[in-house]
Amino acid sequence: MKLFAATLLVSAAFAAPAFAQNNAPIKIINVGELSGPGATVGTNFKNSADLAVAEINAKGGILGRKIEIVHLDTQSNPGVARALVQKAIDENPYAIMGPGYSGSVKVSAPLAAQAGIAQVMGGEAAELTQLGFGTLFRTSFGQQSSMPKIAKYIADNLKAKNVAVIWVNNDFGKGGRDMVTKELTARGVKIAADISTEAGQADFAADVVKAKNANPDAIFIYLNEEESARALRELKRQGVTVPLVGETTLIGQKVIELAGDAANGARGHIGLTVDAPNDNLKAYGKKFQEKYNYIPDHNGIKGYLGVYMIKAATEKMGKVDQKGLPDALKGLTILAAQEPGILMDLTIDKNGDLDRDSFLAFVENGKQIVKETLPKMSK
Repeated sequence: MKLFAATLLVSAAFAAPAFAQNNAPIKIINVGELSGPGATVGTNFKNSADLAVAEINAKGGILGRKIEIVHLDTQSNPGVARALVQKAIDENPYAIMGPGYSGSVKVSAPLAAQAGIAQVMGGEAAELTQLGFGTLFRTSFGQQSSMPKIAKYIADNLKAKNVAVIWVNNDFGKGGRDMVTKELTARGVKIAADISTEAGQADFAADVVKAKNANPDAIFIYLNEEESARALRELKRQGVTVPLVGETTLIGQKVIELAGDAANGARGHIGLTVDAPNDNLKAYGKKFQEKYNYIPDHNGIKGYLGVYMIKAATEKMGKVDQKGLPDALKGLTILAAQEPGILMDLTIDKNGDLDRDSFLAFVENGKQIVKETLPKMSK
């Protein structure tokens, strides 16, 4: 009986989580959109996470331990995403990264919260960090941070009195539509047309007709990347000339490539771009392009930052502590001068939201041109 008990103790010791072993790799599992309509999002995120892991490992890892990253494909399906996050939790990783789609984050975050594992994700829907999970952390602005900036631009710079809003009918789109409508209304801007579209939609002809018939001073477009490109092409085809305004997903690199000339003139607030007047961002973009032979978009930067956020919080603790990681991330300020991989100074608040500089950009001659740097909200 004593021998059996001793055997159990030895087995338990060997079954201890990898993150608790002194020399074992630190395991991160990324659950992302590697196929389906979100493949652009997930592939950029994955490739940049891999780039960050390779850089960190080449310099000795985190606290002397290498990182091991595993990628799981949600197929851009929230149900699959939830199942894969549960699978990831069963493997007891140090942290989970992803998903990128807000709907997939919303259904998977309760699982990570119950397990007490930090989930560093790409979703931007405002509600995600307001649901009280305590283990959920953004790699980009939530809509509650970005929409006030773009609404202010529409009201103050464009002097628009009425705006047509074209949005995608999913968690991401609903959150953005609600937030920008609230912010525009507060500034005296009327919503001339409220136009809902579907994820993966191919034909935007009828939606553009609705927007034109509303006779708006500007059109606000809040769609996923592929749909944004299709909408821009249709707006150009129908000869729409009013300002086309959006957020990061309207003027990202992939949208510009897909929309071609139709992207010229589009403008908006963008939280992350390699075209910003920032040496760290430019250096990251160059490394990414050399490795993968294309220009990364904001989703790529999210994946890169996510790994470095985990690194910075772990080094703050001075130990690899899975259960302590969420608390270490909350309230953390990371300075690019001390950790260049974070690219820009940022602060993570108690809800997992970020505060940092962002940018106002236009698309001109097929390129994203940053016109203005917008400071941290806390300045």
